[in-house]
Order: sequence, then C-alpha cells, then structure tokens
Amino acid sequence: MHNQVQRALVSVSDKTGLVEFVRSLSRLGIEILSTGGTYKALVEAGVPAREVSDYTGFPEMMHGRVKTLHPKVHGGILALRDETTHVAAMKEHGIAPIDLVVVNLYPFEATVAKPGVARADAIEQIDIGGPSMVRSAAKNHRFVGIVTEPSDYPRVLAELAENGGALSEKFKRELAVKAYSLTARYDAAISSWLFEQERKDGLTDERFPASAAFTGRRVAVLRYGENPHQTAALYASASTGEPSVTSSEVLGGKALSYNNIVDLDAALGIAKEFDEPFVAVVKHNNPCGAAAGGTIVDALERAWNGDPLSAFGSVLAFTRPLDLACAEFLVGGNRFVEAILAPGFDEQALELLTHKPKWGKSVRLLVSQPFGPAARAASELEVKKIVGGFLLQDRDLAAELPPAMKIVTQAQPTAEQLASLAFATKIGKHVKSNAIVFARGNEVVGVGAGQMSRVDAVHIAARKAGERAKGAVLASDAFFPFPDGVENAIAAGVRAILQPGGSVRDDEVIAACDKHGVPMVFTGVRHFRH
Repeated sequence: MHNQVQRALVSVSDKTGLVEFVRSLSRLGIEILSTGGTYKALVEAGVPAREVSDYTGFPEMMHGRVKTLHPKVHGGILALRDETTHVAAMKEHGIAPIDLVVVNLYPFEATVAKPGVARADAIEQIDIGGPSMVRSAAKNHRFVGIVTEPSDYPRVLAELAENGGALSEKFKRELAVKAYSLTARYDAAISSWLFEQERKDGLTDERFPASAAFTGRRVAVLRYGENPHQTAALYASASTGEPSVTSSEVLGGKALSYNNIVDLDAALGIAKEFDEPFVAVVKHNNPCGAAAGGTIVDALERAWNGDPLSAFGSVLAFTRPLDLACAEFLVGGNRFVEAILAPGFDEQALELLTHKPKWGKSVRLLVSQPFGPAARAASELEVKKIVGGFLLQDRDLAAELPPAMKIVTQAQPTAEQLASLAFATKIGKHVKSNAIVFARGNEVVGVGAGQMSRVDAVHIAARKAGERAKGAVLASDAFFPFPDGVENAIAAGVRAILQPGGSVRDDEVIAACDKHGVPMVFTGVRHFRH
C-alpha cells in the first residue's frame, strides 16, 4: 500500500549518514520524532525534530531504559490504516500514525568482543526498545517502512521521490525481511553469549545449548557455488575476535569463488597452528605443502617444493607479511596461485603481485590481522550442515605432543625426530581422513589424503615424497588397523612414526616397527577430519 510518509521515528546507535538523511526527510515535510543521543545529534546539526518524551507526555527514565515502550509509539506503528477500529482507537487516544521507523540497535556484539568486558556493561548493551520498534514496524510493513541499515538511506530517499512521498510495497517488504534478519542475529548473539557466561561461571555443565541458532550477514553473492550449476553466497557470522577469511580485507584480484573461500579457510586454519614463519599451500581443501623456516621466503620455497605439481593453482596462507623475495619467487618460473592470505604485504611485493601479467588481474590478495595459536577462539564451535539438521562439535585445537604420549617401541626417537613428528601431526589434523603426512624437519614432503584405506594413504604419501621419504617421519591421524601401513612406510624410508594407537592389532604394528628398529609414538589423540 502506497501511503504517504508523514511521520518518521528515528533512533539509532550507528549514526553513519544520519544528519544528511534526516535533513532530507525533513525537507520533504516529514515530521521527525527522535530519542536520546539521536535527538541531540539532530538538534545540534540544526535538523528540526521532536523528542519522543514530548510526544508521549511521558519522560525518559531509568537511564533511558524506558522511552519508546509506550502506546503512542507502538500504536502509531502497529495500527492498520484500513481497519476502522484501529483508526478509531488512534483518534480516541491521540495516537498519530508513524509511517517510517529508522532504528539500529545497541552495539551488543561489538561490546562483548572487547577483551575483559564486564557482564554488567554487556547486559546494558542489550537493546529492548529498539528491537521492539523494529519488530512492530516489520510486522506492519504494509503501512510502515522499517530502515535498519544506513546503506539503505539513499534508496529510501529515491523511493520517496519516485512515489510521491511514499514507499513502494515491494521495497517495504524487502525492508521487513532485513529487519527480522537483524533481530534474529541480535537475539542469537545475546543467547550465545549468555550461555557461554553460564559455562564460564560454572553454572552449567552443558557444553551445547538446548537450542542453537546460527545467523550471519550476507557479504557477497558468489558467481556460483562448488560447481557452476550451483548458486552460493558468503555470510559473515558474529565476530569472535579471531582472524578469519570473512574478516580479512581483499586487496585485489578476481572476486573470490566458493572454492577459494573454502580453501583459504583451510589454509588459515593450518597457519594458525604456528607462531614462527610458516606457509601453508592448500589445494582442494588439503595441504599439499607446508613448511616453517628461519625467514618467510625460506618457508615459502620449502612449502612450495612439498608438491610443486599440485601447488599450481593452490591457495597460500602466510604467518608473516609477504615480502618482495616471496613475491619474486611466486611470479618466477611456471608458478601460479589462486589466492594468498597474509597478515600484510610489503609495498614492493604488492606492487609486483598486482601488476605482473597473469597475476595482477587474477590472484586474490587478502590481508588479515596477525594470527597464531593464541588467536584461536576455543568457544567457537564447528557446524556441519546435514539434510534436516546440523551437527555441532568443539574445534580440534589439540595438536601438540601430549604429556601422556608413549614411546611403545624398543627404539627411541631422537629429539629431532620428535620435533618433526610434532610438526607433522599439526599438519595431519588438517588433512582429510584417512590422513598420512611425511615430513623432514619442519617441512612436509608427502601427503596421502582422503583415502578409504590407510595403506593407500601411505602409498600416496610415499609416492609424493619419492626420495625425500628416506629419513622422513610419518604422522597418522588415526591408528593403523594392520601392520601393512607401517611396513610400506618403512620400506619407503620412514624412520619414525606417530599415531594415536588403539587398534586391536597394536601389538602387531609395534612388532613391525621393532623388526626394523623404527621408533613409534602413541599419542592417544585421534585427528579424524571428514
């Protein structure tokens, strides 16, 4: 219904573009009602506005907790203009129609994202009047426009100009969808935070809430999904303060694809295992190369050499800013990558990567906040969607060699072998099961990923490693069900093995290692990744 907008209620926390927008509304003859800080900002800017407390005849109280929760506000928003009893009630009680509601909410998520925020401060940022007005206006969207995003201000003005001071039904319906999406995200964030506080304060033993809600804000519609016949979009969830692909800034290159995003998330997850200079090379959601080094270019060169054939068209994650030496290595020879994520790009490196033919227009460059193991938010849950529901679980953040590990063979691993096994298992937990990782020092030399049999994963890792398997160590994400896997690894040249243990044939597997004098470590920790 194209009813003309005569009165607008404006109450916003995010005041981006506020003064210019409301000044334009006022010039169209629209009466402005406002509250608190919004009213003050408008009056100081010389924009005519009427305070809500003056309109309702009821003062704001309790530090602003009670100001818009009044029949003259919600009656003006909720009244059906074509229902005679509603119109009569408005006339009887002196309720004026409110045709446009411009509201965004207290910054609850930004508040709780601050380190050490006090519970009382967080609770004070739970908006009550705002969501109530948003929901009322959205429910009555046949007659009322509800604006919750400053980015929609220009569209509102354009609609008013185009429709003689009214908003089209189509536009009001679109705004209502956005409004309920906002309140859903807001309530989900509050519910999640309150539940985590209960856990932290020891008031519940539950790890998972009885009801879970996951919401996000659409940040991009992608060209297509995993395959060209699938459609897809990228959403950002509430910030945990942890560096992520969605919070990274895209500096250049083609638009990110669905597969780019999935692979970048995997690469970043691997890189977060390390504090030192480190590079992960990921292809099809599995690491095909990874290495730590004394410098970031040293790490890059050795990570790329883990599997140069597979590295072509991969995505990379760096734990240090990408410098000119790294950029020169990448653009040299027959190398090409789809995307690079790093905590920074040196000016010369960025210049080379964005102007080199074949690279500049294609390679996606993303800069994130610095990251490492300490940046990971343990409270963040993993969600796996299945038809008809979803699964929740803790993230697999354990990768260090546990204190309870056991050396189960007669041969003892050297300190160098233990260090290399620790490196390999950090990589292995990010490889699709069944997963086998061969490493030399702090460099991956072969990966067997996603196989139905563990011995096949060993064969693939050995083939990838070639001569580099001689003297390498092996990390397995789960136990060896038969001795054949370790026998093939030893035959390829592996000289130390790590696995969780737990097979009914552990004795046979240990005996195979003892036969060749190869040390084996049991960690007791499995790292399946399906």
